Amino acid sequence: MTDQRLLRAARPLVMGVVNVTPDSFSDGGRFLDTQQAVDQALRLEDEGADLLDLGGESTRPGAEPVSEQDESRRVIPVFEALRGRVKTPLSIDTTKPAVADAALAAGARIVNDVSGLRDPAMLPVLLKHNAAAIIMHMRGTPQNMRELTQYRDVVSEVRDWLLDRAEGARLAGVSEIAIDPGIGFAKTPAQSLQILRRFAEFTEAGYPVVAGASRKSFLAMLPGQSRVEDRLEGSLAAAVIAVLAGAAIVRVHDVKATCRAVALAEAVKNA
Repeated sequence: MTDQRLLRAARPLVMGVVNVTPDSFSDGGRFLDTQQAVDQALRLEDEGADLLDLGGESTRPGAEPVSEQDESRRVIPVFEALRGRVKTPLSIDTTKPAVADAALAAGARIVNDVSGLRDPAMLPVLLKHNAAAIIMHMRGTPQNMRELTQYRDVVSEVRDWLLDRAEGARLAGVSEIAIDPGIGFAKTPAQSLQILRRFAEFTEAGYPVVAGASRKSFLAMLPGQSRVEDRLEGSLAAAVIAVLAGAAIVRVHDVKATCRAVALAEAVKNA
């Protein structure tokens, strides 16, 4: 496998999330304005983010689809404003090849595709820009994924699917690839816990693995975490569990706190 210049490092990387959306489950509407999104990205970089992931379409369960034009209108000005102002590599969180193409032209270096490169037109975009790819597992769409949670063994089925998609991308010429088991995407809360418990089965497969559990709804099954704003401790615990199991990247909303928690987890791992 080729050297993962963006997606693997000597320590776990913290990817900060910037939702340029009106309806994301965690912070929808807070950063819809271009300047607010830029300010948030700069803030997360100051807090220690190693990567910044910008998205213009909510993928929360039941979220309404967004047109290619609206998604681009939200995110491209943010990428353009950040170009030259941040040292942190930028990622575009999208399933649409045209949006990815425009974002990569505007300064993004990574495509984070929650559909797992489902659209065959995404591969040529990645190759055109020599971009890195994060391939996430999700069945269906945000509109119907809650109905698609039947697995014989959620960990082995998701892992095998991800490895198949990653190998296809690698053979097509994509040089940097990470996989993401998609905690909360077409998974029940119990299945999301299983993925965390057996996270090492993903990291042992050879690709860098992304853990995206921050503020997710599966945490609501735990005491005192029914509200999104009460899920910091659960999110930190999930990040630590993933790092101890070998996660290369943790994708989070609370960057400063996560950086501190991950630093301890990595110190313990290497002690």
